[in-house]
Amino acid sequence: MVLASTPKVVLGCVAFVIFWVLAVFPSVPFLPVGRTAGSLLGAMLMVLFRVMTPEEAYAAIDLPILGLLFGTMVVSIFLERADMFQYLGSMLSWKSRGSKDLLFRVCLVSAVASALFTNDTTCVVLTEFILKVARQNNLPPQPFLLALASSSNIGSSATPIGNPQNLVIAVTSGISFGSFLFGIFPAMIVGVLTNVFILLCYFWKYLSVEKVRDQEAAAHELVVADDEVSSHRFTPARMSHASSVNGDADYMRSDSMTRGGVGDTLRSRSYNSEGDRDIQVAIRSLRASSMSQEMVEVSTVCDRGRDDGPRKVTRTTSHQRSVIIEDAPEKDACFHEKEKPQEEEEMKRKTWKVFVWKTAVYLTTLGMLIALLMGLNMSWSAITAALVLLALDFTDAQACLEKVSYSLLIFFCGMFITVDGFNRTGIPNALWELVEPHARIDSAKGIALLAVVILFLSNVASNVPTVLLLGTRVAASARAISPASEKKAWLILAFVSTVAGNLTLLGSAANLIVCEQARRAQFHGYNLTFWSHLRFGVPSTIIITAIGLLIVVSY
Repeated sequence: MVLASTPKVVLGCVAFVIFWVLAVFPSVPFLPVGRTAGSLLGAMLMVLFRVMTPEEAYAAIDLPILGLLFGTMVVSIFLERADMFQYLGSMLSWKSRGSKDLLFRVCLVSAVASALFTNDTTCVVLTEFILKVARQNNLPPQPFLLALASSSNIGSSATPIGNPQNLVIAVTSGISFGSFLFGIFPAMIVGVLTNVFILLCYFWKYLSVEKVRDQEAAAHELVVADDEVSSHRFTPARMSHASSVNGDADYMRSDSMTRGGVGDTLRSRSYNSEGDRDIQVAIRSLRASSMSQEMVEVSTVCDRGRDDGPRKVTRTTSHQRSVIIEDAPEKDACFHEKEKPQEEEEMKRKTWKVFVWKTAVYLTTLGMLIALLMGLNMSWSAITAALVLLALDFTDAQACLEKVSYSLLIFFCGMFITVDGFNRTGIPNALWELVEPHARIDSAKGIALLAVVILFLSNVASNVPTVLLLGTRVAASARAISPASEKKAWLILAFVSTVAGNLTLLGSAANLIVCEQARRAQFHGYNLTFWSHLRFGVPSTIIITAIGLLIVVSY
């Protein structure tokens, strides 16, 4: 493809550079508008500079990718409300056999969760919980935060719904969910195990500290690279997000029951379904009915038709629950304290209702995964599952839909337009024509060079724009070799562009999420710096990429 006219090339490059700067550095001093506004600005400039027409800009937006992304977001929101991530978090500390076992669990759980629920979602809901577990065991947070971020990126490479760049690859290439999974899953498993081994080697001496050390000594000796840590008296670790439905049982069993803790806890949580609200009301009712009154006098007059006339029964209740009955033997008393099991029955009914709702959420999600494995349209399968869950909720969908990251969807729209406009300048194709003869996947040197190019661009231009820029070109080059080579090229692009996110802290959105969540965590924050991540990320990324390429190529 020849280059476009000089004005179009220059203006197209200006628009793309502005988009790239704002996407990679969203808080630049001269224009701190963020990634979403930056992508829209780049798209608008492509049209204003006449690099592309408005009709071409609208056509550049890939609706199937947006639909798949929206559907998986909604499903992830319902899974979070149904306590799926709370169960995953419980697996981290259940019968843990020490720091090394805990590190292995973090890697495994985050990898599997990212493959099914996207790496960004996994990092959002697990970061603070992992921080609490590490602090309670007097362990340095850094190994576990790096394990979460790196394993989430590696695990997300296994499925088309694991991360945004895989969504683009799956929709553009037409590779089925099953073929994608079986092509990368072995490399993902080996990559996660390799990542565990590297983490253990890198942090072995810090993870070998005895648990009996007091907290002051641990805070002095276990600081790793980063010192900006705030201390606090730890409460038992549990999932911190407020969308859990089943979490009330844990709070009821905690010490916060004694001084109104349940009421305060319930008020601090958000309830999005009818079952949640009913449980809240039932718990408050039980708590109110069990509170002792200071002084209550109840007088009842009963006439049983006896000769001695009516008898007066007076019941006085205090903290000692004393009862005084006058003019009547105990066996003939007409006043009896009656239990009110209605509240308990109502509580059981509401609990059963929530159980049925959660089961429906899990079955719907399982049905979506089966549909994807059967090769059905991925976008419509995800959207259908999302709509089924919204219907089963039997409440206004606004509360749930408000949690969808529409800023990410808008970012994708602007990015599609900007990247397509940059492609129309002819510069990406001209650069690829220089590299393509040396980066063919029919030779070991070609695969190595292609991997280096993908690693470099994924950390410079981010992985999703890299996939948009290189995807069709790499596939066309491989198609000239054989149809099987084309599929293999797509899988190589998916694996390498995803693992490349572990190279630097800025290489993946999941890394930034872990960093920000850890830094802002209340009472137990931790500052994961760029250089502390880089020291681990460079060797880990190079080794895992090399091993994974051998497995993917042999598929």
